[in-house]
Amino acid sequence: MEHKTLGRTRRLVSVIGLGTWQLGSDWGDVSEDDALAVLAASAEAGVTFFDTADVYGDGRSEQIIGRFFAENPQYKDKITVATKMGRRVPQTVDAYNLANFRAWARRSLTNLGVDRLDLVQLHCPPSQVYLSDEVFDALDTLVSEGLIANYGVSVEKCDEALAAIARPNLSTVQIILNPFRLKPLEPVLPAASANNVGVIARVPLASGLLSGRYSANTQFAENDHRNYNRQGAAFDQGETFSGVDYEQGVAAARQFSRLVSDGFGDSLTSAQASLAWIWQQPGVSTVIPGARNVAQAYANAAAGSAPTLGAGFNYGVREIYYQNFRKAIHPKW
Repeated sequence: MEHKTLGRTRRLVSVIGLGTWQLGSDWGDVSEDDALAVLAASAEAGVTFFDTADVYGDGRSEQIIGRFFAENPQYKDKITVATKMGRRVPQTVDAYNLANFRAWARRSLTNLGVDRLDLVQLHCPPSQVYLSDEVFDALDTLVSEGLIANYGVSVEKCDEALAAIARPNLSTVQIILNPFRLKPLEPVLPAASANNVGVIARVPLASGLLSGRYSANTQFAENDHRNYNRQGAAFDQGETFSGVDYEQGVAAARQFSRLVSDGFGDSLTSAQASLAWIWQQPGVSTVIPGARNVAQAYANAAAGSAPTLGAGFNYGVREIYYQNFRKAIHPKW
């Protein structure tokens, strides 16, 4: 597994991390035993970065990670855990204050069973939050108090990422980046590199589209966001299938699968090629695919040792994006 330095945290993390939204909620049902098995398989495969949030299952995801470390203490100092806060209250700038930050951080500390949080990210807050000196002063206070070691942001839009990157003590920015969402390549990754800010790439498989396993007739569980949030009814539309039209995404995924097959035969799956393409972009620190079972966890981790995909593959990715998505996706996020 390749490793990179995670921005100002100065921590070395695996280029393939693990996103744990699915271990809490919104992806159908995942039992606690299955969730623990996914964490164990990921750690065994060399993953050293877990991403979670205090609202994933109302803390369930954090709690399962905490149980995993309690039962597997050999991994506790080897794995960096990033959590998020801010989505437990109505989304106003006033809600992002020191008192709330302290309360949310202490709740996450309890859920995870740790004395200090490795990395706390503001969880896709209102755009005005990035312009507030008081918000970032409060985060600096949490660092000085020893509740958190580092802080970052998780954003929806490139403009939000750029505003956050300008903050002097920001360690990381998390943003959607995958072959169906290329805009961050242009403004965000260079700015992050220039400012020593780590980039955490989320939704790397476009909610599974880039695995190439879905058809126009695929059915998702009632409690799966890929069923109920396609039009952004519950949260930002871009979090579901990267905001692309589902049927168009299925067709583009077939193009992507052909690109992978033509270049690498059976040595890489479409999902692995997508993950490898992302972590090989200059400026990306780690990629956080989810996994609902052990097989997915091992397969994702294997992408961390994929060969260099090369200029021809990069050109093919851009062709698919420009042909199918740029006009609709680029202006929105």
